[in-house]
Amino acid sequence: MVKPTRSWLFTPGTRPDRFAKAAEAGADVLIIDLEDAVAQGQKAEARASVLSYFAHKPSESIARAIRINGLDTVHGLADLHAVIEDAVDADFLILPKTESADHILILDRLLSRVGIRSQLVGLIESARGLTAVDKIAAASPRLHGLMLGAADMAADLGAGVSWDNLSYIRGRFVVACANARIAAIDSPWFDVRDEAGLIQEVRRAVGMGFVAKAAIHPGQVKAINTALTPTAEEVQLARAILVENEKGVGVINGKMIDEAIARKARRVLAAAGG
Repeated sequence: MVKPTRSWLFTPGTRPDRFAKAAEAGADVLIIDLEDAVAQGQKAEARASVLSYFAHKPSESIARAIRINGLDTVHGLADLHAVIEDAVDADFLILPKTESADHILILDRLLSRVGIRSQLVGLIESARGLTAVDKIAAASPRLHGLMLGAADMAADLGAGVSWDNLSYIRGRFVVACANARIAAIDSPWFDVRDEAGLIQEVRRAVGMGFVAKAAIHPGQVKAINTALTPTAEEVQLARAILVENEKGVGVINGKMIDEAIARKARRVLAAAGG
């Protein structure tokens, strides 16, 4: 069974005491953040914590990602050098401020030359990145998906960060990911006290075609996983649809079953882990 990657929980690289809590919260992916969650004067400390964490072969049954700093920064180059020097075996490397397919290709080639198998996730958080999103999404087979950085995107556009203000951005983003057959990962919900707002937004994200959502607090993970996990009834219906589809055009519960419905059913079963 393929492990799900529905919920991506950010944790500051300066807080190694919190790394294991991501698994306890039920997150599918722990993101150890070396960028926005770390003050400029603590970058080296955070990098050292990450290297120590991976050197001791963490035992938690959770996928691990590292968000390095941007490739156009000294800290980003230092992060990348440290990952390569220590052959850090993170499941994913997340690249902020991805604005060109070349950014993904540079990482791909460097990691390939030293035998590091980490998959890549590009963070799209600027107008320039969105303009190039189709080329970025198709840049490399190593690219697992793209993550939307809503706060930075809104700041770059001079827009509000609400769903309605960024609905076009999200739609454009999902189309690029769907065309490239990679994961579309939605931005975090930033108000950790507003669970109702989180639930509403993650439902909207699922309805638009996102297959995952980032989180900034362990308390947000359950709502994300619930919204992105098909129910037993949905799985049963999807299987019935595919059985009927094998016969050609059919009918289930009074609804016509064609290839478009079958494709959606396959997505449901993929989200359920097969």
